[in-house]
Amino acid sequence: MNESVPAGDDRSLGELFGELSREIATLVRQEASLAKTEISQKVAGVTRNIGMLAAGGALAYAGLLALLAAAVSLLTQAGMPWWGAALMVGIIVIAVGGWLVRSGLTALKQVDLVPRQTLETVAEEKQWIKKQAA
Repeated sequence: MNESVPAGDDRSLGELFGELSREIATLVRQEASLAKTEISQKVAGVTRNIGMLAAGGALAYAGLLALLAAAVSLLTQAGMPWWGAALMVGIIVIAVGGWLVRSGLTALKQVDLVPRQTLETVAEEKQWIKKQAA
C-alpha cells in the first residue's frame, strides 16, 4: 500500500483513482475484520469475568442457605453439635463467595472494550489516504 506511483507511469487519472478506491475498500474491509477480532477477544475476557461473578453469587447464596439452616437448627435445638458446624460453614462459604464477586467486579472494571489497535491503524491509514490523494 505504501507504493508511490513511478514517474514514468502512464495510467490515466481515472485509473489511478479507481485503484485508490479499490485499495481503500480493501483497507476498510481489513479494518472491519481487525475490529471484529479485537472485540471478540475482549468479549471472551468479559465472559470469563461474568462466570466468576456467577460462581461467587452461587457460593454466597449457598452460604446464605447454610446460615438459614443454622438459624433454624438454633431455634429448634438448644444444643450446639450440628448447627454450630453449619454456621461456621455458612460464614466461610459467604466469605469465599464475596471474594469471588469482588474479584470479578474488579476485573470487569479494568476491561476496555474499545478496539484501540483498530482505531490506531485507521488513523494511520487516514493519513496515508490523504497523502495518496494529494
